[in-house]
Amino acid sequence: MSIAFDHTTLGQRVLFGTGRARENAVAAIEGLGASRVLLIADAFAMEVSDEIAAAAPVVARIHDIVQHVPVENARAAVALAEEERIDAIVTIGGGSSTGLAKVVARDTGLPIIAIPSTFAGSEATNVWGQTEGSRKTTGVDDRVLPRVIVYDAALSASLPAHLATASGLNAVAHAVDGFWAPRADPINAALGTEGIRALFPGLRALHADPDDINAREQTLYGAYLAAVAFASAGSGMHHKICHVLGGAYALSHAEMHAIVLAYVTAFNAPAAPDAADRVSSALGGASAAAGLYDLRASLGVVGSLAELGLKEEDIPEAARLAAEAIPASNPRKVELSDVEGIIRAAWAGEPVEG
Repeated sequence: MSIAFDHTTLGQRVLFGTGRARENAVAAIEGLGASRVLLIADAFAMEVSDEIAAAAPVVARIHDIVQHVPVENARAAVALAEEERIDAIVTIGGGSSTGLAKVVARDTGLPIIAIPSTFAGSEATNVWGQTEGSRKTTGVDDRVLPRVIVYDAALSASLPAHLATASGLNAVAHAVDGFWAPRADPINAALGTEGIRALFPGLRALHADPDDINAREQTLYGAYLAAVAFASAGSGMHHKICHVLGGAYALSHAEMHAIVLAYVTAFNAPAAPDAADRVSSALGGASAAAGLYDLRASLGVVGSLAELGLKEEDIPEAARLAAEAIPASNPRKVELSDVEGIIRAAWAGEPVEG
């Protein structure tokens, strides 16, 4: 057996330490030599936002954060950065905060310091996304990759427990989708595998005790590894479906990923046995698709796209839009009827069996 691959590792500084967000953020700002900082932070992160603003040269702040980055919000943020002569961006919060910062960085070239308060993983990727006219567009640009990540597990404590576990399942989706994404290779497969080995027990422990800081650290560690794997491997079938659902129908990001993943895995697993084996092993031997379905249910995360607000009459259009975006490299050939079947099953919350 021969091994051959072309792997790119994205370069970032990562500062990981519980209770050290303010200290590490200031060190990161100083390391970049920044003197006019734009702070982008969501409502869950106001306390640490105020602490960092008091200790760093923050000259402008944005707290109006909207999921999927509406283009009008992005344009306003870019204009503010240019008007205030910003030389660095600090983003605090979930994927939506990081997403807004990424579009500003894409259009201005400014460096980002990302301080996540969820397990979304966007901070470790060079992928940007924005929504215009109910359509979400994504792209890859190294300018949007944060220069520094500041991880502090205590920040996720601001999330309600059900959102924390949904966010963690979004991280699981990064790893699993990365196993069959267009640039999948042995390096990101190894990172994704270690990611889910940390995420599965971390999420179970976090669900059992939301105050368990060790569980939060383990989940955050796993989310980082999964995001690094995803950044290298690219967006696979799962993410292409979810980008359409999120952009066109404004569905809750993390919960949508948590629901859809088991159905995509059930479709791909027969043609991707190595990926299925990795997921099954990390789950303790359960079948990959059924195990992911059961894990979501055991964590108390909402179980159907219908509950998130997707209308049944929208399923055919959603399937058509998603089918157009699914990579040709998907391990199993995908027909429009297959995509519609996946979305319809996720809409109904149908059980996934071995």
